[in-house]
Amino acid sequence: MADSMKATHLREALDDSERKHPLLAIGAVNALAAHVAAEAGFDALWVSGLEVSAASGLPDANVLGPRDLSDVVASLGRVTELPVIVDIDNAGGSGRTAERFAYDLMRAGAAAVCVEDSAYPKCNSFAAHRAQSLADRDLLCEQVGRIRKVAGDALVVVARTEALIAGEDMATAIARAEAYAEAGADAVLIHSKDATGEQARAIGRAWSHSVPLFSVPTAFPDLSAADLGEAGFRLCIYANQLSRAALAGMRAAARQFRRGGSFRSTVAGSLAEVGDLMRVGEPEALSCV
Repeated sequence: MADSMKATHLREALDDSERKHPLLAIGAVNALAAHVAAEAGFDALWVSGLEVSAASGLPDANVLGPRDLSDVVASLGRVTELPVIVDIDNAGGSGRTAERFAYDLMRAGAAAVCVEDSAYPKCNSFAAHRAQSLADRDLLCEQVGRIRKVAGDALVVVARTEALIAGEDMATAIARAEAYAEAGADAVLIHSKDATGEQARAIGRAWSHSVPLFSVPTAFPDLSAADLGEAGFRLCIYANQLSRAALAGMRAAARQFRRGGSFRSTVAGSLAEVGDLMRVGEPEALSCV
C-alpha cells in the first residue's frame, strides 16, 4: 500500500459512523512487536517516545530526533501494512522543528503524527520526579498548521493536550483541544492519569466537537476498549504494554536460567521457537531446532 493511502484509510476509519467499536492501536518499538501486533489483529501501531527512548537507553525527555523515530517507522513497514502513528512529543518545541519531524516521518512511511503541548524539554506524563508544564496554546496551533503545510493530507495530525496531567481543570483541557481542532488537527487526545477512569468518561461527555477523540488508557486499564468506545472515543492507544510484557518476560527467562542453568521452556517461562523468530524477517524460513 502506498504510504499516503495509509493516512487516507486511517482517516476514513476514524470517520466511519457505522463503526461500533473504537480502533485499537498498540505500541511497537521494533518489527518484532509490529509482527505480534499484526498477528493479534490490532488496527494500527503507535511508535511511543517512551518505548523508543527506553530501548535506546535514553530518558524520555526530548532526546530523540526525527531520524531515531524514522528508523523505527521504516522497520515496522517491513513486516506489516498497518498504519503507524508516531508520538513526536512536543516536536522539539518550535514550529520549524515540527516541520522537520513531519517531513522526515512522512518520508519514512508514517500515517500519522501526534504532537503535544508539553513545554520543552518535556517530561513523561507519569513521571513522579518532575512536574509536567505546558507550552503556550498558540505554539501547538502553529505546529499543527506547519505540519499540515508540509504534509497536506498525507499525514493524520493528532493534537494532544497535557492540561489535565499538568493539573489544569477540564474546561482548560477542552478549550485547548478545541483550539487545536480549529487549527487543523484531524483528531485530539486529552491525556489523563486518573486511575479510576472517571476523568476519561468526563472527557467523553464534555467533547462535542466533530473531530475524533483518542484515548491512552495507560493509567486506567480497568476501563475496557468497549467502555471507552461507549464514552465517545474513536481510537484507543495501548502505548507501552508490549514493551512492558517483553521486559517482564526477559527477566523471567533470565531468572529461570540462573536458577536451572538452561533456557528450557516451562509453563512458568515459555520461549518461542527459534524458527518463529526467524520468520519475522523471513516468512519462508525453517529452523532445525
